[in-house]
Amino acid sequence: MKVIAFAILALAITAAAQTEVVTTAAQTSKPASSPKKKTDDTGKNPFGTESKNEGPITTEIYADEASFDSGKNVGVFTGHVKVFDPRFNLQSDKLTVYLHKGEEQGLEKAIAEGNVGVVRDRPDPNGGPPTHAVGRSEHAVYTANDGSVELTGMPKVQQGLNLHIATSSETVMVINQDGHLNTHGPSRTEIRQEPKEEKAGSPTPSPKP
Repeated sequence: MKVIAFAILALAITAAAQTEVVTTAAQTSKPASSPKKKTDDTGKNPFGTESKNEGPITTEIYADEASFDSGKNVGVFTGHVKVFDPRFNLQSDKLTVYLHKGEEQGLEKAIAEGNVGVVRDRPDPNGGPPTHAVGRSEHAVYTANDGSVELTGMPKVQQGLNLHIATSSETVMVINQDGHLNTHGPSRTEIRQEPKEEKAGSPTPSPKP
């Protein structure tokens, strides 16, 4: 594997072997996580979360092939694409990323296509563990400006035991920066509840005569 400093984009490169790309941007709204070493890639879960620490936001992109256009500040990744970012984790068949031009060359927008899976965390207002929002679709767009992830192509999102499924190809689901879900178009929601366990030693009601 080769490590490519994507933020520089000095040359247009096409990698035949699996490529790891690391981009670093100034912190915006959320603290970032410290990236894991490349040797930990095989143990990474694309639907897991990273610990959040203070510092710049670092985005890691793994793919089988990658090409870059330094003039347009665009990178295209194909084949087993996995993205690890403090703001979201994502996997897809293809990913196109756009960087800001000028001195600030951080991530501006990312477009994922084919077998898309994305995870965002919704913080617990009571200080408990966050709720994972797991979205799946055929197409997704992440916009760094507002931190939203837009899912299209019969999307579905699972939050805890609840499942939200599009019932039309025109339905659009948006997971915002805080993990909240907004749906535009027809959908179906499945709300599940685990059966309550009977407390040990609780008396059994006597049958009425």
